[in-house]
Amino acid sequence: MGHLGAFFILLGALGALAEICVIPEMDNQLVEKLGQHLLPWMDQLSLEHLNPSLYVGLRLSSMQAGTKEDLYLHSLKLDYQQCLLGSTSRNYNNGCQTKPSMGQLALYLLTLRANCEFVGSRKGDRLVSQLKWFLEDEKRAIGHDHKGHPHTSYYQYGLSILALCVHQKRVHDSVVGKLLYAVEHDHHLHQGHLSVDTVAMAGLALTCLERFNFNPDLRQRITLAIQTSKEKILKAQTPEGYFGNVYSTPLALQLLMTSPMPRMGLGIACLKARTALLAFLKDGAFQNALMISQLLPVLNHKTYMDLIFPDCQAPRVMLASTLENPSPTHVSEMISVTLKVSSVLPPYQQAISVLAGSSLKDVLEKAHELGGFTYGTQASLSGPYLTTVMGKAVGDREFWQLLRAPDTPLQQGIADYRPQDGETIELRLVSW
Repeated sequence: MGHLGAFFILLGALGALAEICVIPEMDNQLVEKLGQHLLPWMDQLSLEHLNPSLYVGLRLSSMQAGTKEDLYLHSLKLDYQQCLLGSTSRNYNNGCQTKPSMGQLALYLLTLRANCEFVGSRKGDRLVSQLKWFLEDEKRAIGHDHKGHPHTSYYQYGLSILALCVHQKRVHDSVVGKLLYAVEHDHHLHQGHLSVDTVAMAGLALTCLERFNFNPDLRQRITLAIQTSKEKILKAQTPEGYFGNVYSTPLALQLLMTSPMPRMGLGIACLKARTALLAFLKDGAFQNALMISQLLPVLNHKTYMDLIFPDCQAPRVMLASTLENPSPTHVSEMISVTLKVSSVLPPYQQAISVLAGSSLKDVLEKAHELGGFTYGTQASLSGPYLTTVMGKAVGDREFWQLLRAPDTPLQQGIADYRPQDGETIELRLVSW
């Protein structure tokens, strides 16, 4: 009894020193409904719309899409390998106009691992070599003095290191060193504000490297950087409970769930985030496919770390497609949204009438149809984003910020945000 009592005392002492991030179960129907949002996206099999993150999210969830999921993986393999490796064996029409980005290649490698595949063979080795070349190019852009910046972002930089790590491919110390320096020096991970997504992705990549001990000479720095990343995320928690904002919270939770940390309040912070996410889910506001794919693993108590040794035999519930109940016939309500652009000369401001429930992208399109307003977008895995407004294109380290007047930044993109009647939405060109 004396030894047993001492054991429990020790266990209690350890518990007081380290806390874990646990997300209690959510209502199964709510989670299933969230997964069903991905099904229409999985019907879009052109390269422009293929998103490897959807497949990864489903494989790390408790749900599956059956033959639709298999077809999606098949399309990913055909399109990505054809575009990345220059294969000429394609026998169907949609061509490859642009190569997938570094981040897309990294997500594709995560997809293969989620299917319990290690990259192998000559084709696999070429994909790994391409991703390593991408990282070397980004390392040169950052520079030996760390005064430069990646051509893409530190988010894609961390994601690429993570993708190589889960395939047990070693990354050179000099490449890892750039990510460590970015975590150690705050300003490198700011885009006008702390980018919680970027910090979380960097922390996940470093956690994987620590588990494999791929960079023993950097081990102490890696361990400290992981702790620093978690501390930054906890400090970024909003009064509502989100880490940064609602869309960065799933990835932040993935990092916080990877291991205990010696900080009082971690468990409470995670419960608070879970409550905030639950309220957002009940409102039906989670429509963005990329964010859903990052949240589903969290709701299944998994993270990208589970791709190190994925369980491809775990039972998963089949998702059923649901048809929305037809709305009763009624006169569609029109709302008025004022669109404002102050970063151009002369400034633009116009009241736009659209159907209630329209997205901000619908408002922009209607403004364009009325004349006097022009805009351009570029597709990304998280949805379209603005590249030009009124002929003014974003420059280096600039972006078009979306604000609800007078100065409230929107947490959603143009395809996801649905303005309310009487709102004024400003498009503002800002630098970071």
